[in-house]
Amino acid sequence: MSAQKKRTFKIEAFKHRVELDPKYAERTWKVLEHAIHEIYNHNASGLSFEELYRNAYNMVLHKYGEKLYSGLVTTMSGHLKEIAKSIEDSQGGLFLEELDRKWGDHNKALQMIRDILMYMDRTFVPSNHKTPVHELGLNLWRDNIIRSGKIQTRLLDTLLDLIHRERTGEVINRSLMRNITKMLMDLGSSVYQEDFEKPFLEVSASFYSGESQQLIECCDCGEYLRKAERRLTEETERVSHYLDVKSEVKITSVVEGEMIANHMQRLVHMENSGLVNILVDDRYEDLSRMYNLFRRVPDGLSTVRDVMTSHLRETGKQLVSDPERLKDPVDFVQHLLDEKDKYDKIISKAFNNDKSFQNALNSSFEYFINLNNRSPEFISLYVDDKLRKGLKGVSEEDVEVVLDKVMMLFRYLQEKDVFEKYYKQHLAKRLLSGKTASDDAERSMIVKLKTECGYQFTSKLEGMFTDMKTSVDTMQGFYASQYSETGDGPTVAVQVLTTGSWPTQPSAPCNLPAEILGICDKFRTYYLGTHTGRRLTWQTNMGTADIKATFGKGQKHELNVSTYQMCILMLFNSADQLTYREIEQGTDIPAPDLKRCLQSLACVKGKNVLRKEPMSKDIAEDDAFYFNDKFTSKFIKVKIGTVAAQKESEPEKQETRQRVEEDRKPQIEAAIVRIMKSRRVLDHNTIVTEVTSQLQSRFLPNPVVIKKRIESLIEREFLERDKNDRKLYRYLA
Repeated sequence: MSAQKKRTFKIEAFKHRVELDPKYAERTWKVLEHAIHEIYNHNASGLSFEELYRNAYNMVLHKYGEKLYSGLVTTMSGHLKEIAKSIEDSQGGLFLEELDRKWGDHNKALQMIRDILMYMDRTFVPSNHKTPVHELGLNLWRDNIIRSGKIQTRLLDTLLDLIHRERTGEVINRSLMRNITKMLMDLGSSVYQEDFEKPFLEVSASFYSGESQQLIECCDCGEYLRKAERRLTEETERVSHYLDVKSEVKITSVVEGEMIANHMQRLVHMENSGLVNILVDDRYEDLSRMYNLFRRVPDGLSTVRDVMTSHLRETGKQLVSDPERLKDPVDFVQHLLDEKDKYDKIISKAFNNDKSFQNALNSSFEYFINLNNRSPEFISLYVDDKLRKGLKGVSEEDVEVVLDKVMMLFRYLQEKDVFEKYYKQHLAKRLLSGKTASDDAERSMIVKLKTECGYQFTSKLEGMFTDMKTSVDTMQGFYASQYSETGDGPTVAVQVLTTGSWPTQPSAPCNLPAEILGICDKFRTYYLGTHTGRRLTWQTNMGTADIKATFGKGQKHELNVSTYQMCILMLFNSADQLTYREIEQGTDIPAPDLKRCLQSLACVKGKNVLRKEPMSKDIAEDDAFYFNDKFTSKFIKVKIGTVAAQKESEPEKQETRQRVEEDRKPQIEAAIVRIMKSRRVLDHNTIVTEVTSQLQSRFLPNPVVIKKRIESLIEREFLERDKNDRKLYRYLA
């Protein structure tokens, strides 16, 4: 197929000139001008828009666009000046209504005029960089109406007055307000902002400054916050009803600044109603309101947080140093837990679980719990109390809750190794006396400690449970081998404790009754026969005994007593009366323990199987004791506890502290060697920092002690000082 030759078309202008009537433009414009007048006078129904459009089209086509455009500006300006006069003449409340009505008329007229001049709008306006008809109409309205001398000020004053009246409780025509503000927005954001928003924000700042001053003088903190919150809500609603949506941030910022930011310190410290009072009274609603309002302003939450922290530290300090509270360790810890629960609830319900408040709470508790160096002991005593009797009949879930709360306090302790010492002592007493309420709860507590501090922390505690289980098997083996020899004599249940695992202390062996010595020797022979290379030492200070006693009138009871108490009572089988010195010689029980045992046997009402002369609560060395044959009890089994201080005495406390300090030395040395082995050369301050960092999960080492341990390691040639710089240490392989 042969390619056809392309044919090109060209449109050329007429060769001959088209002559126009010289008066054409003027005549055509008169028709259009008349139409614009009719439109503004509401007589548009008789106009032929098609004809008018064609006239405008022809004027532009014949290069009379400039005449058409300038004529439009002049005609519209004339009409708007008349409209301005009409609006100016309107009285009082009719002013805005007249303005709104005229604005509506102008918009309708503008729409019709734009339709007629559409061709000019599309061709002449862009090519000659003129303002489009609709925008031109808005600009002329702005210049002739809104910014006319008499209308501009009156419009602003009227709008601000209506808003003020609404703020003071009056009802205003919101729909009219919306129309007027929308008109300002339609005229351009700069018109809305300059002619209305800017003065509106200034007047609002002045209004709220005055109101906040009045309220702060006559309201309490809670009431003030309620009113501030209500004002913020009102302003947000006002924006949604008749202001530009972008005004919301600006006006709420004004209210926040005047009502909250300017009075923060005064509000939180307000006498009898400030933040401290609200915290003390658990007013969650007021706290939540304060949190939500203060978070809106710079430094608002930090102000609330600082006051809360300061109050918490002060009350905590009083709690841990109150001599009355320190008399009862369980009550002391319970108060700490109650305080923690209280603030946890506040942070959860009122402070939106804010992490910064949670951190402030934790740092405050850590601060004041460690002010009292007996906190580790008291927390251990609290656990001891709960695991002995406090958790009987409580569901597993509730047990877990209690233990979790205790672990929370444990985390705050800096001296976790001191807690471990006491916990080991208390656990030993529970296991050996069989007073633990729940094995599951005991094991759960150990799992929690293990999770928190690692295997090393709990290995000895787990060893204690292992010993208890092994002892049961050992006793079964013993009685199986002795079944024909035990007869009617006493029976023993021996717990064999591994020395390293249990907090046993060397105690002077007391003189056991002859009846008991026999079976003890049999057990020793059996045990050493089945295990080689072991040594047994009786811990008579830790055991218990059940003995049968016959009182006056043949009344029989079974007494549950400690091993020491058993030794004392067995002496009364051969004597009715014994002096304190005779009992001391006969038993060899250490004096402090002996006095406590005699107190519990002679001075406790309902448990007094002995009589003391003279009768008093304290035991003196010249006291005499008698078998109380008049003893009666409604129970067959009578449990006689030992009167013992729940807390340690001062010498015991010093001894425990000394043992803790001794245990810390190898741990500090091990940390120093580990660090030096990896770093080889370090200065003194860096070693102290690194050691503290490594050991702080167990305890906070004293820099003085670290220095002494470094000296000790230098003496033993693990480290050496640098020859040139005495502050540098070198590791010796």
